[in-house]
Amino acid sequence: MYDFALRKTLLFVEDTQHEGGPPATTPHQRGAIIAVVKNPFAGRYAPDLQPAMEALKPLGLLLTDRLIAAMGGRDGIDAYGKGAIVGAGGEIEHGALWHVPGGYAMRERLGTSKAIVPSAMKVGPMAATLDVPLGHINAAYVRSHFDAMTLGVPDAPRNDEIAFILAMARGGRVHSRMGGLEAWDVKGEDGLR
Repeated sequence: MYDFALRKTLLFVEDTQHEGGPPATTPHQRGAIIAVVKNPFAGRYAPDLQPAMEALKPLGLLLTDRLIAAMGGRDGIDAYGKGAIVGAGGEIEHGALWHVPGGYAMRERLGTSKAIVPSAMKVGPMAATLDVPLGHINAAYVRSHFDAMTLGVPDAPRNDEIAFILAMARGGRVHSRMGGLEAWDVKGEDGLR
């Protein structure tokens, strides 16, 4: 079996009232959770990684539940994203292990969600940061929800670790005014509009 031993988790929630303009009627809320785990593939090449995704599914659900609770419940959460920072002893493909466990956990817990879960990953040194993209959960073309959170851990990932990240948001960017498809016009039929 695959041992992704959990070393630590970090949880962030921020509420933005304004970005220099008038205060928002409803603050824009973003949250993220990071799990720093042992990378069982560090230092070696493994030809078949896909079975290891199954071992990460409970972690995906745990992190999703904790993040939703920290954000005050799932009502109104309408954006999500995920990412992974792989320690230098691993390879970028080890970050791809998070696609199914992280993405599907958020989709399951947030209910109807048609749009792809935006994702970013990289191999990096300890204290590396990652810009984790956010997008609307039902329509990829909602411009107000194009966003990112820069996240990292001061003492991770070590060479033999991976930092798996989930991010969510409630509402679009404060002062969004770039036009395009608005959240209230989403049909949510195909993940695009």
